[in-house]
Amino acid sequence: MSWSDLRKGRFSQERGEYFITFNTKDRLAFFNDVDMARTFCLQIDLNERQYNSKWLTWVLMPDHFHGLLRLNAGAELSKTVGALKGASSFVINKIANQSGSMWQSSFYDRALRREDDRIQISRYIVANPLRKGIVNRIGDYPYWNSIYL
Repeated sequence: MSWSDLRKGRFSQERGEYFITFNTKDRLAFFNDVDMARTFCLQIDLNERQYNSKWLTWVLMPDHFHGLLRLNAGAELSKTVGALKGASSFVINKIANQSGSMWQSSFYDRALRREDDRIQISRYIVANPLRKGIVNRIGDYPYWNSIYL
């Protein structure tokens, strides 16, 4: 799917909630590195405060990120997600003394409906390391958070 296909029909709704996925460039497993993973996770809190949003549930995998994002008043979907990707690339590149984007362009999003079960979606997101065989118990995986679980 092309970058322009991902943007078709994208609408940023105030107080909307979105299931978000974005991948590392060339699906490289940058986040097998503990320092890079921890640095990315710190960017989530900064992103929430700067862009008036809340990452309700998220998991950072070695080569991608899944999150459930709520936009608060004045927040915009593309700016919020783009800022998280951009800021994390900048800080990680600085620490690792490297340059270039670490993320593929664009992202996948699905707007949640009122009737969607947030707890079920959150369980799906957080269970990603289990499905990929990285851990046997989610408690053993350090790079996730959820207000629901």
